[in-house]
Amino acid sequence: MLYYDEAFPAMDSFDWLVVMGGPMNVYEEKDYPFLAREKKFIVDAIGQKKRVLGVCLGAQLISDVLGGKVTNGPHKEIGWHKVTLTPEAKKSPVFGRLPAEFVAFHWHGDTFAIPASAKRMASSEAYENQAFEHDGGRVVGLQFHLEMTDDGINRLAKNNSDDLVPGKYVQDKDDLLHKDGLLQENYRLLSILLDGMAKISIK
Repeated sequence: MLYYDEAFPAMDSFDWLVVMGGPMNVYEEKDYPFLAREKKFIVDAIGQKKRVLGVCLGAQLISDVLGGKVTNGPHKEIGWHKVTLTPEAKKSPVFGRLPAEFVAFHWHGDTFAIPASAKRMASSEAYENQAFEHDGGRVVGLQFHLEMTDDGINRLAKNNSDDLVPGKYVQDKDDLLHKDGLLQENYRLLSILLDGMAKISIK
């Protein structure tokens, strides 16, 4: 694990890099020194033409290394909220097969800017920037979670209960859990998105 200063894998030992979330912020390198190493590894993976997917903090890290600014948002977005694809997303080989609107799980208070080299793929009522793609879909950032499980949500709610303060886009713990239909639909959408990324030509 990066937190324990473990080594990164050799660049020629993998084809995909998936960068997931965490409670820290991309600009907290003094408190989490491994973030600097992680950012460099992401830059190298993108440069080596790996398929790179970032989720939540992972998407913010990708935005950061591509020149996008990551900042604290105007409010927290926690719970099951609607995501709307942009017109550009309909032309994307990665996002183009997803429905124009769907409900996804969110848990964040920071937001990323869309890097100049990327295109915005999705928005929500709370945050304009919910997804982007770079290099024709070989590199993708998602602010929302399609991979979440009921157990994962329960752990988030238990370990980060301080985040569950009343707010326009913050749902109660009871509203977060036991959403089997939404979870299954999110898994289906994640499968479509990953299949789209897998078909991107690597040149």
